[in-house]
Amino acid sequence: MSAPFRMRENGVDLFVRLTPKSSVDRLDVVETLADGRSHVQARVRAVPENGAANQALERLVAKTLGVPASAVSVVAGGTARLKTLRILGDPEALVTGVEALFQN
Repeated sequence: MSAPFRMRENGVDLFVRLTPKSSVDRLDVVETLADGRSHVQARVRAVPENGAANQALERLVAKTLGVPASAVSVVAGGTARLKTLRILGDPEALVTGVEALFQN
């Protein structure tokens, strides 16, 4: 199983599977696809029109990790369920924050 993120020089890329039109805004569990790639399951109340669901996802991740909303952006998969979010900041601190979300 791979990690649902990739460290970068200036932050991390977080791999997410987004479900719009949910009853709550939340980050759920880490899931693994058949090919071994992992992603975070995320749910937002926003509808997938005019980028509203992507913006809601960016705000949710920023709030959850305690980074400014401007530090989070969708860089791949803008119209797909599987997305890559780029989170700018200290890579080690971000990795620690992401891993802490899914510790049981």
